[in-house]
Amino acid sequence: MTDLPASQGELPGDPVAVSGTPEQSDHGSDHGGSSQAALTVAAVGVVFGDIGTSPLYAFRETFLGSHSLAIDKLHIYGVVSLIFWSILIIVSLQYVTILMRADNKGQGGTLALIAFLSRHIKSPKYGYLVVILGVFATALFYGDSMITPAISVLSAVEGLTVVNDGLEPLVIPIALVLLIFLFLIQRRGTATVGRLFSPVMIFYFATIAVLGVIQIYHNPYILQALNPWYAVQFFLSDGYIAFLALGSVVLAVTGAEALYADMGHFGKGPLRMSWFGFVMPCLLLNYFGQGAMIAAMDPAQTATAMESPFFTMAPDSLRLPLVILATCATFIASQAVISGAFSITHQAIQLGFIPRLSTEHTSAAERGQIYIPFVNNALMIAVIILVLMFGSSTALASAYGIAVTGAMFIDTFLMGVLLMAVWKWKWYVAIPVFLVFFFVDGAYFFANLPKVPDGGWFPLLIGAIAFTLLTTWAKGRRLMRERMSEVALPIGIFAKSAKNSATRVPGTAIFMASQTGGVPSALLHNIKHNKVLHERVVILTVLIEDVPYINSQNRCEVQELGDGFYRTVLHYGFMEETDVPEGLKLMEQCGGEFDMMNTSFFLSRQTLIPAEHPGMPIWREKLFAWMLRNAATAMEFFRLPTNRVVELGSQLEI
Repeated sequence: MTDLPASQGELPGDPVAVSGTPEQSDHGSDHGGSSQAALTVAAVGVVFGDIGTSPLYAFRETFLGSHSLAIDKLHIYGVVSLIFWSILIIVSLQYVTILMRADNKGQGGTLALIAFLSRHIKSPKYGYLVVILGVFATALFYGDSMITPAISVLSAVEGLTVVNDGLEPLVIPIALVLLIFLFLIQRRGTATVGRLFSPVMIFYFATIAVLGVIQIYHNPYILQALNPWYAVQFFLSDGYIAFLALGSVVLAVTGAEALYADMGHFGKGPLRMSWFGFVMPCLLLNYFGQGAMIAAMDPAQTATAMESPFFTMAPDSLRLPLVILATCATFIASQAVISGAFSITHQAIQLGFIPRLSTEHTSAAERGQIYIPFVNNALMIAVIILVLMFGSSTALASAYGIAVTGAMFIDTFLMGVLLMAVWKWKWYVAIPVFLVFFFVDGAYFFANLPKVPDGGWFPLLIGAIAFTLLTTWAKGRRLMRERMSEVALPIGIFAKSAKNSATRVPGTAIFMASQTGGVPSALLHNIKHNKVLHERVVILTVLIEDVPYINSQNRCEVQELGDGFYRTVLHYGFMEETDVPEGLKLMEQCGGEFDMMNTSFFLSRQTLIPAEHPGMPIWREKLFAWMLRNAATAMEFFRLPTNRVVELGSQLEI
């Protein structure tokens, strides 16, 4: 078995990421209290905002991008056919039909998938490769989460220029105000706003479907584009230009990974029902409608209409309301991406890829609603820079796509591992299925590579930075854990020697430990300098399992060591909040209940010093030391009472 990298628990006072067991874990999200219909409706408002706002720019960019296609029947029908088959193959088959079956106790997403795969892969070599691929896909997600709000809101606000050309100078200021407002309200939580999401998005999807139906009614011949031969003709006619056009066609499927990542919130059934029964038909009707409208136009008008075909579909009197509706939809889509960034970061912290970050829970009822100030502020600054740097949604489209297709391409490799190593499909079934998605996703990824000089470098740069940070933290924590294990003193020997060499004082002392064996350094330093021991000494380790949630009855482990010493463990899933005081309330057979007013928590804080033979390059060691200094304290992470914490420092070489 290949475990995930050790988590925050490689230092005393941090949790440890370990492989979970079925006996310890439950199925995560419980949808029993909500009807399938209610969850289906709610999913429309939360999950499909990103892919739902793609019609604002995807069809347009395929013609107006750097490759510039001729606006004629061959290309219109070819592009519409490509969009249809891309949505069908990538979204409906790869993500909704296949990957949604790969749930980690009800949870989806790349990090949940690699945690799931790591429990089934026997080879450390291949297990490590899977983890690296998953981490890189996660790193690319951060680039995507910066571009999505910028391009979505910009594309909607640009609809004002269709209403009135004189409003063009106001596009960027209005977009910036909306985006800044979006990030500022994150601290207040999304519970109240979330109740408005579904009705607005349902109305939005219904509206774009009606607009599409009207255009299809006037030009029903566009339905011939259902035939994949039109896509083939496109490639036979244009060759390399058609290949480059894939880099814009893929904009129609951005947000597909959100279906998988949000599976834990709604369940695969409601997501599939909302996708196949409502969202997918609405999107396809709109794309076919845009194609029908442009194909039926006088050639002299097509160039102007192609600058904003989405808004041109609406009558003049309804264009301003459509701009407002589209802006609301992009606002909701951006909200979902930002919330997703918070969720992914929380998972990465628990699984040991990111340092502890200050996290606020914005809802007392919904544990998944969190706010991470550092992530929110970093995204806001990046989005503002993107809007000012690129200036239009068309320019941003060059940056968009490379991160999405990169993540999809990685998901394809992980899916191959899933089919062969976990589900044990026959090779003559698994290999053809894998190759289909390998060639499709690979084509989209490589079609986006020529965009790198024009803006695609940005998400790749963000991805490289994030990947370096994530892997540096994981490796640094592993090295620290190894160094500390080398000098660990067995707890049994310590308990026997300490009972007669220190004065016992009333109360309880809880020493946070990274490992379930040995004596934490805080305990050693306490008895060395203070020469006292409390009547009850509890050595507590927090273990983060590679499953999303842990049943409350399996939360605690207690081992009595004698003479008032106890070795205890609290188990948490990687989606859960590590609230130690709450966990202690469940702990029995540990010398009685824990009274927080008579309990002290002892934490260790390590300071890194240069080693004669460092375990990683000096620049990475310095980077790790910087991350360690700026990580949130264990007191915040574990929700420990602020007036009951004692920190003891020590030095460590890695």
